[in-house]
Amino acid sequence: MYKTLWLVSLAMLAFAANSLLCRMALSNTTIDPTLFTVIRLTSGAISLLLLSLLTLTGDPSKNKISTLFSTLKENASYRGGIALFLYAVCFSFAYIGMSTGSGALLLFGSVQITMIGFGFINGERFSFVQWGGFLLAFSGLIVLMLPSSVAPSIFSGALMIISGIAWGMYSIIGKRSQSALLSTSGNFVYASILCLPFSLSVVVSYPNSFTWDETGVVLAIMSGVIASACGYAIWYSALPLLKATTAATVQLSVPIIATAMGWLFLAELLTIQIVIASTMTLLGIYLVIKRQNRH
Repeated sequence: MYKTLWLVSLAMLAFAANSLLCRMALSNTTIDPTLFTVIRLTSGAISLLLLSLLTLTGDPSKNKISTLFSTLKENASYRGGIALFLYAVCFSFAYIGMSTGSGALLLFGSVQITMIGFGFINGERFSFVQWGGFLLAFSGLIVLMLPSSVAPSIFSGALMIISGIAWGMYSIIGKRSQSALLSTSGNFVYASILCLPFSLSVVVSYPNSFTWDETGVVLAIMSGVIASACGYAIWYSALPLLKATTAATVQLSVPIIATAMGWLFLAELLTIQIVIASTMTLLGIYLVIKRQNRH
């Protein structure tokens, strides 16, 4: 239980940090969403490949590079790479045309529907107490995000919903992971490969679309190497230990943690509304997790 708690806590901290880094880069620098996504995914892939290479064990007479890629092929999946790519691209472009509150509600609502729906199809059920906990947690998210939300365009809203569904599918795929590091590494490699045709299509369609500055690039690398690569590997370690319904619910803590990080590191205002919303969400998550552990 304690191992699962630590893994989930570290993953949620990484997700919240990722949210903060993405928001800072796309709102406060001149880097465009295409370049941000490409740097985020490729830097994550490179760091994970190096880490996988360092931890690789096996026959010393064989070439380590060829052994690594054959091992990655066994553990990763095309579906995981596609889901990761769709999540990252749609997330970056969606936030251009919507507020933080609208984006969080659409994203996490889509994640919940995808993962809880999958859990129900596979026989998972919430108890009465867990349903109460889930509704309390999601209500906390609404209290936190709804006042700052503005109705987004249909296009931006659709992109964020696709991003949430893709992330939900990526998490579901991770429940079958045999090696969190190797699966995540391979998925990032597949997602990085998809960046090439995507970037070329953007350049052809919009020749002057690639804009950047040093701060934006640094934030993209931090998002890719630390918050994405490390965070997603930790998440893949935790997922086999969780039910899909529980894995969906704990992710409702991410906006709460991201808000706390904004208060700590960006001097953002901490209001009574945030305190109430955070209490509701964390209490609801506790009820869901406690009930699962009891069973």
